Amino acid sequence: MMQLSSYKNKLLARIPVAELAAVEPLLEAVDLPKGFTIALPKAAIEHIYFLEQGLGSIVSVSPEGQKAEAGMFGYEGFSPTPPAIGSSVSFHEVMMQAAGNGYRIRLEEFLALMPNCQAFWDLLHRYAHNLATQVSYTALTNAIHQIDERLGRWLLMCHDRLRQDQFLITHEYMALMLAVRRPSVTTSLHVLEGNQFIRSERGRVTIRNRKALEEFAQDSYGRPEAEYALLFPTQ
Repeated sequence: MMQLSSYKNKLLARIPVAELAAVEPLLEAVDLPKGFTIALPKAAIEHIYFLEQGLGSIVSVSPEGQKAEAGMFGYEGFSPTPPAIGSSVSFHEVMMQAAGNGYRIRLEEFLALMPNCQAFWDLLHRYAHNLATQVSYTALTNAIHQIDERLGRWLLMCHDRLRQDQFLITHEYMALMLAVRRPSVTTSLHVLEGNQFIRSERGRVTIRNRKALEEFAQDSYGRPEAEYALLFPTQ
C-alpha cells in the first residue's frame, strides 16, 4: 500500500491507489463543529465520517437519559462503525467533542462501494476491531482504577487524537464522559496539576509532561494503542 500524504485521516491515507479512484469521488468534505451530531441512538445512519482533525465521542445512553463515553475517535479511524459489518443503525450517540473537519460518505454509496474495495473494507474491519478493544479497556479501567488514573488515561487519549498540547474542555464535560461527579474531576485535575503533568485552567487543559502522565496512568493506558500499531504498522 502507498501512503497518500493528501489525507490526514490514517485510514483514507492507506487506501490503495486503485481503490481510491472509486472511493474519492464519494468523499464529501465537511466542517465538524463542536457538538455536531454524527449519529443518534436507535436511529438510521446517514453518513460515515472520516475525521482529519477534531475529536469524536461514542456515548452510551441509558433509557433514563444518563450518558457515559464508551469510546473516542479522531484522525486514526472512522465513525459510526456498524456499516463496516453491513448494519445501518447506530445504538450510540456519536458527536464531536472538539471541533474539526473531515470527509463523509453517504451510507447507500458506502454499502454499494464495499464489495469492490476489499482492501478498504479490510482497513475498516481492523479499525472496528481496535475500537472494540478500546471500549473493553475503558470498561476495565472504570472497574479497577481510581479516577485520577482514569482521567490521566482520558487526557492521553485526547492528546493522541488532537495532536496538540492544549485543548478546550470543561470540568462538566469531563465528568459526563467519565461518568463521575464534577467535584471528582476537579479534585483529580488538582492532583495531576500538582504533579506538574498538566496545567488546568477554566475550560482549558494543557499537557505539560506527557511521559510522566503516561507513567502515572500505569496500565490504564497503552494496550489498545499498542494493538493499533500492530494492526496499522508504519509504512
